[in-house]
Amino acid sequence: MGVPPLDRTQREVYKQLVRTAVASREASTEAGLDEALLEQVNVRVSQINGCAACLATHVPAAREAGVSQERLDMLPSWRDIDAFGDAVRAALRLAETLTRLDDVEEREAATAAATEHFDDEQLSALEWTIVLINAFNRVSIASGHQVRLGD
Repeated sequence: MGVPPLDRTQREVYKQLVRTAVASREASTEAGLDEALLEQVNVRVSQINGCAACLATHVPAAREAGVSQERLDMLPSWRDIDAFGDAVRAALRLAETLTRLDDVEEREAATAAATEHFDDEQLSALEWTIVLINAFNRVSIASGHQVRLGD
């Protein structure tokens, strides 16, 4: 017996998660957050969590939102590359600390740094994006979702 796919076994629960993600994206748009920023956050969190299925979705979405392949390639090294810009770096720092959860002081510092670039509505929407991509990562990983790669 294989891993039960959560999105197919408990369909209504998964549908509610998707509805929440749609509402979160709408809130992010209404708050004025850029699609490219949100997708870079989604990709970075999925990299940290090792979620191939979410990377297969969000890397192309990031490209569609205008994120260059070079920037995507360098995303794991964002701390060392000034070209990411202060706001994106603050968002990625927040994304990493809300994904790893092991350093309370760093999380507090990351949140404080993010407030320099995002107002309360934007910060809340950004945190919801981070929380939800982490949830989708875990659903995909727990479900054993596979990615088919072309050669």
